Amino acid sequence: MRKTTASVFLLLAFATAALAATPAKSTKSAAKATPTQALHQLFDDEWEWQLRESPETATFLGDRRFDDRLDDRSPAAFERRRAHDRETLRRIEAIDRAKLPERDRLDYDLFLLQARNAVEGDAFPSEVTPVTQLGGVYSVLGELAQAIPRDTVKDHENFLARMRAFPRAVDDTIALMRRGLELGVTPPRAVAGKVEELIGNQLFDDPTQSPIYQIAFTNFRPSIPAAEQQRLQKEAATVLRNDVLPAIQRLHKFWADEYFPKTRESIALSSIPQGKEWYAYQIRTQTTTKLSADEIHNLGLSEVKRIRGEMEKVKEQAGFHGTLEEFFVFLRTDPRFYYTRREDLLEGYRDIAKKIDPELTRLFGRLPRLPYGVTPIPSYSEKTQTTAYYNPGAPESHRPGYYMVNLYDLASRPKWEMEALSLHESVPGHHLQIALEQELENVPKFRRAGAYTAFVEGWGLYAESLGPELGLFTDSYSKFGQLTYEMWRAVRLVVDTGMHSKGWTRQQAIDYFASNSSKPLHDIEVEIDRYIAWPGQALAYKIGELTIKRLRADAQRQLGEKFDIRAFHDELLGAGPLPMSLLETRMNDWIRAQKGSGEAKATITLSR
Repeated sequence: MRKTTASVFLLLAFATAALAATPAKSTKSAAKATPTQALHQLFDDEWEWQLRESPETATFLGDRRFDDRLDDRSPAAFERRRAHDRETLRRIEAIDRAKLPERDRLDYDLFLLQARNAVEGDAFPSEVTPVTQLGGVYSVLGELAQAIPRDTVKDHENFLARMRAFPRAVDDTIALMRRGLELGVTPPRAVAGKVEELIGNQLFDDPTQSPIYQIAFTNFRPSIPAAEQQRLQKEAATVLRNDVLPAIQRLHKFWADEYFPKTRESIALSSIPQGKEWYAYQIRTQTTTKLSADEIHNLGLSEVKRIRGEMEKVKEQAGFHGTLEEFFVFLRTDPRFYYTRREDLLEGYRDIAKKIDPELTRLFGRLPRLPYGVTPIPSYSEKTQTTAYYNPGAPESHRPGYYMVNLYDLASRPKWEMEALSLHESVPGHHLQIALEQELENVPKFRRAGAYTAFVEGWGLYAESLGPELGLFTDSYSKFGQLTYEMWRAVRLVVDTGMHSKGWTRQQAIDYFASNSSKPLHDIEVEIDRYIAWPGQALAYKIGELTIKRLRADAQRQLGEKFDIRAFHDELLGAGPLPMSLLETRMNDWIRAQKGSGEAKATITLSR
């Protein structure tokens, strides 16, 4: 999940949502260009526009051309972005798909879907809630500090320029939130209360103790002369003291005195203007299906019931005598399941990663070239972050991917969940899938940075189920951990729709989660608050996983002895993230090709 929390490309999703500029101009005459030329020109124009108008996205993707700038967060910028979205949709719809060669049609379909979703989404003023407990302008410099190159003096000077631009970004963000107050669109008060502390975590009397300074202006490369290091450090401290920290202080005061007291008391997205339509849009774009909130809620109830049955079996295998609820309490509280030192928990995660890596060739014919590391979530944000997330790497700037693990509150980090979590966030989950996507050849650039949540997170959840085939889950407790994580995603279908469309309270959602899961209460509360702040996103995991599992079962049934799990996985990941309907089409075509004759139709009912 994040930073992919948060898709897996959450950072990219947030940045893309902040893009704003005048429409890009094609360098070819539309009258003279063939449909193929017009399509590829549009791809090139849009990619460059995205990078130019979101310098933060460019940095995370490894493009260094705009490393001295921040995204434009002004209210006017969002109006220009909406105009750009309409123009982009006009351009793609003007291209006759029937006149394109077969190799371009999938690219066309994906781009058209994204363009239509963008225009439809522009009806909802998402930009007026730019700050939540999941992130916002208050954390952007800290996140960029971890992603920027630090090879030259110029790299550090670029980051200083971003620090100087930060006050305007804060003031523009405040203007957006004031607009949200006027529209009656604010975060729910139940989760907004945590933000004041998160902003306050960025304030330091001594600027050299700021995480921004510590990450970006210590541990210089040996190639940077000592005199330059001292100059950069002095300048960074001055900019922090005079520009950055006063801006954070303004944001902190605005939030506490003016904004938070006026946040809404309801938690349901459906309770705000256009809220019902907005939630339906979120469901459709996140799951890439036409399932309704009621259908997803009922699917969740069914999955919860099924998984509880599996949990009962594992409880008996573990030799536990008592109810399932008592087993949950045992798993949450028995000291044997917890580390007592942060460094031991980190080492435990790293050992699991080392155990998985050499086993991957059993299930995959193609593995990514980009490496990954296992590292802690920064201390300044760990309290409100989830258990772990994946930060994508950038092959072009030689930055590896990172599996970020939470070392806060050791009593809420049980050992039995670590294998399932590692399978999801590192390999064969997010790192393997995203790194392979970044290495796709002969596709437009937008497809190497795309993220359909149902695919990306559905794959991550499916990856958890591969544990036994990779030599994991050898004891009952780890197997129960995998079921706990599957239950976690099934519960989401119930509580997300419950809170946003059926009038559930926050406490009702917490209680339902706790009664069906052994996850610690702190994790449960953080998760529920995430669903409140980010409606619909969490629905995609189980929908995507069920689709992938049904596709695999259908392939195994139809191909019999011809079924090759390595070939199946390579084909599934071979085109990058796809909407569920297009993924079904691709895999059905593959099944027919493997059979060599006849017609094969998958019976997937979720994507219709």
